[in-house]
Amino acid sequence: MDSLTFESDDLGETEEFLSHAYARMRIGSTTPAASTARVHRESTSSFSVDEIDLNFEMSYSVNPLGRICLCVVHEGTVQDHVFRGVRDSFVPGDTVLFAPDDLPYAGRICNARYNITMLDPGLLDQVAAPSGARPAERVRLTGHRPRSRAAGDRLRTTIFYLRDHVLAAPDGAAEPLIVAAAGQLLAANVLAAFPSTARTDPTARDRGDARPDTLRRAVAYIDDHADQPITVADMAAAVHVTIRTLQYAFRRHLDTTPMAYLRRVRLAHAHRELLAADPHSGVTVAAVAARWGFAHPGRFASLYRDAHGTSPADTLRG
Repeated sequence: MDSLTFESDDLGETEEFLSHAYARMRIGSTTPAASTARVHRESTSSFSVDEIDLNFEMSYSVNPLGRICLCVVHEGTVQDHVFRGVRDSFVPGDTVLFAPDDLPYAGRICNARYNITMLDPGLLDQVAAPSGARPAERVRLTGHRPRSRAAGDRLRTTIFYLRDHVLAAPDGAAEPLIVAAAGQLLAANVLAAFPSTARTDPTARDRGDARPDTLRRAVAYIDDHADQPITVADMAAAVHVTIRTLQYAFRRHLDTTPMAYLRRVRLAHAHRELLAADPHSGVTVAAVAARWGFAHPGRFASLYRDAHGTSPADTLRG
């Protein structure tokens, strides 16, 4: 995980920093004498979460980022935001697709405090597949506003969870299982929030391929690779079926999802590790939880108690 903080009241320095942190851009201000910019970023290899505070009006014109860019407005406004086919303005409470990964965009930030979350577009392909498209094509978002206010609120909650409980935890954020799970969680919530080319309903062929032997092979793959940052796409590729087939097989035969089953397996591994640990050796519940992909100790404790009828701390104490 990487972290950076920037603060400057020099417009040229701000433009240089933003061009390095995002993509080549030109910025301007009607009030250059009072133009303080503050940026704090926490990032992994596949996504980043930035908190930005601009106490002035800034115009921007930005080259394609190469990443999907989301914006949550806290205070102030974003006005005349444009990219191909879109012209809109955003106010506090809005959660929007700021720009697709392959399009330039422009607009004005007006004394705003806001969040920018960027993710690798390949993350969408890890949790879904495009509808009726060639295998080489990737999932694309087709709208910049969420399907509903509730959908936008859920995505905003996910972004803040990643910011406050995953990226803010120095030990947990370094664990590869946590980073991988966080990226997939973000991608799944982006697809749930925005219209896209993803197809989640199984086709007739998907239903036909969702046989018990498909499930058995997928379960074996998960059991063998639970200590690695695997994705739904990895599972599907390993058993030579589509993502939709895999999801339908788990739903049909186990009434669960591939990722929920993976979480169950990792929870069992954490249980065995806690049972075997010497409580006087310095082993902690938080460290074991993080090693098996659980970033939030409270959430881990709740899942653990549901599965084993006791707390992870009691298990560690023997």
